[in-house]
Amino acid sequence: MTPLIDVIFLLLLFFMLTSTFSKYGEIELSNATSGGAPSDASQDRSFVQLGADRLVLNGAAITLEELAEQVKTGQVLITLDPDTTAQRLVDLLVLLRGREGLSVLVLE
Repeated sequence: MTPLIDVIFLLLLFFMLTSTFSKYGEIELSNATSGGAPSDASQDRSFVQLGADRLVLNGAAITLEELAEQVKTGQVLITLDPDTTAQRLVDLLVLLRGREGLSVLVLE
């Protein structure tokens, strides 16, 4: 009976030491709704193509810092290349987050 208790305590110690207690970061994404009436006000739209090594804004190559300076308001439509990593997308979304009058939509 004693060896069984020792094994249980060793397993408990192992699982306690190998687990992580940190919280994972979250980014809130809103779903696009369909069927809405088009608005009368014309909205500035920017088309962004995001790849592992490239970032294109309306057909012109650009860096993340330049994108933050050029896109202030309107709607940003983001398309992803097949080689785009999740971290690259998160970096772009964090850069555009929290701007007044700016909506971001990630296309499939």
